[in-house]
Amino acid sequence: MPILGILASAISGGLAFSTDYLVVAGGGGSSNGGGGAGGLRCTVTATGGGGSLETALNLSSNTNYTVTVGAGGVGGDSTGGNTNGSNSVFSTITSTGGGKGGRQSIGGTTGNGGSGGGGGRNNNEKGTGTANQGFDGGLGSITLTGLPAGGGGGAGVVGGNATNGQSGAGGNGVATSITGSSVSYAGGGGGAGDTGAAAGNGGTGGGGNGSGAGAGSAGTPNLGGGGGGALNGAAFGGAGGAGVVILRYPDTKTITIGAGLTGTESAASGGYKRATITAGTGNVSW
Repeated sequence: MPILGILASAISGGLAFSTDYLVVAGGGGSSNGGGGAGGLRCTVTATGGGGSLETALNLSSNTNYTVTVGAGGVGGDSTGGNTNGSNSVFSTITSTGGGKGGRQSIGGTTGNGGSGGGGGRNNNEKGTGTANQGFDGGLGSITLTGLPAGGGGGAGVVGGNATNGQSGAGGNGVATSITGSSVSYAGGGGGAGDTGAAAGNGGTGGGGNGSGAGAGSAGTPNLGGGGGGALNGAAFGGAGGAGVVILRYPDTKTITIGAGLTGTESAASGGYKRATITAGTGNVSW
């Protein structure tokens, strides 16, 4: 940085420092098809949707930066009522909430999102994912044996299509080592089973399992997984898992996590500290 730029940065709030991030949105809630995982954007190891790694942000001390952790979508019954997950935000970075899983009818019931929701039984739709955040959901079925449903898309893999006698699995999520250990996030929810079709499993990274005998499993909180589908008419699909925002920055810095946010800062390790923010909306600063 030129000398004048350094002086300007120091005067306006402190020397710039580089901050890596993982921003995962809330997963989509399920009805019959699996919920799509929350969108995932990351600067370490891998990012969502098969895209290139995101670029770390240059931040300034004594400056507020907005953080929002997206909630998971609500699960619904065979008539719907389920919702997409909510967006997560860090500064200029926004990850899109996961798409809701389809219900047991045709006509626009499957959600687009960070990753797309899976189509339901009697529904050959699929939800569309967002570029560089996640993948599409799997197709549901009108004509296949057993009325299987599609799996929700994951940050790393497309959701499984329904096949004869088998509902689609949720797409797998993406593993990143931003915390210092490899952890998978943003798996899609599995499609529901039915009288003649086996339920699909959730994807790695917190996707909920579909059910052939009642309620679907919820996506894992703070992994951004999609909810698993429920047996038609029997129960509710699983809720999506809440997202998370994880920040990695030089160990010479100490973060202030403002009112409205729930989070912790790690001890220094490998030249970094990490802040993990699990709920709320507010500001952070250093």
